[in-house]
Amino acid sequence: MIKVENLTKRYGKVEAISKLNFQIEKGEIVGFLGPNGAGKSTTMKILTGFLPPSEGKVEIFGHDVLEDSLEARKKIGYLPENAPLYLDMTVIGLLKYCSELKGIEKEKRADQIEKIINETGLPEVKNRIIKTLSKGFRQRVSLAQALVGDPEFLILDEPTITLDPKQVTEIRKLIKELGKSRTIILSTHILSEVSAICDRVIIISKGKIVASDTPENLTAGMGNIEKVIVKIKGPVGEVIAHLQSISDVKKASEKDRMDNNMASYVVESDKGTDLNKIIAREVIGKGWDLLELKKEAMELEDVFLKLIK
Repeated sequence: MIKVENLTKRYGKVEAISKLNFQIEKGEIVGFLGPNGAGKSTTMKILTGFLPPSEGKVEIFGHDVLEDSLEARKKIGYLPENAPLYLDMTVIGLLKYCSELKGIEKEKRADQIEKIINETGLPEVKNRIIKTLSKGFRQRVSLAQALVGDPEFLILDEPTITLDPKQVTEIRKLIKELGKSRTIILSTHILSEVSAICDRVIIISKGKIVASDTPENLTAGMGNIEKVIVKIKGPVGEVIAHLQSISDVKKASEKDRMDNNMASYVVESDKGTDLNKIIAREVIGKGWDLLELKKEAMELEDVFLKLIK
């Protein structure tokens, strides 16, 4: 378990983070979100033991990061944003070097490195010079170095930044697989990544936690409006004017126009309103063709923007 209690960090009079409290259970993959300057990097640096807190404490599987720093850090694998690599080394050479730095027993190094290479999908490039590898493979190497020492807790900072869509998919799949046997905290600006990977989300803004829940609960519970997408065949000007005039509708706007006689619209009302029934009745009553009607779920991005404001 990762336990954070009243964590505070000040730089002079500026309070970067203030009284953060959260726990991450063994086996959880937790997304750590916030705008630039929210305190994410400061928090992760304290979790790794790189920075001391001004107040509060952090325990990594029972080890205090200040009082029992070496044992706490043995439990941690860290992938920083833009992770530095020794580009003139081979993949296997770098992992051997990292295993020496981390004090892995000599007789255990070869087996552990082979396991990590297989786990991160690097067998075909293990003897290649790192600078000859694609960005996707370099990111796998960065992740591999974080796994040296078989840490129980992984801290991943923007693990898919600069990667192309195919590489992003591969790294996300790898992180999900790693999460089956490890606890992971994932800092990212890509909210679709959080929805795809994480069991829970912690959102931080101005140094304070503003939400902590599953992505599903956040998107379901934060919305105070009902929103539907409706596609109608009918004169666009008349349709939008009529949708906006319906008493239960708070807002109606054009989404996509196919031509002057067909478009899709976004219609909003207060939560609890049966918009589907209302819109269907009104459209059919006007003699227009109702081609599509579906509820639009609130996205994690909407929740994030609402919370940080």
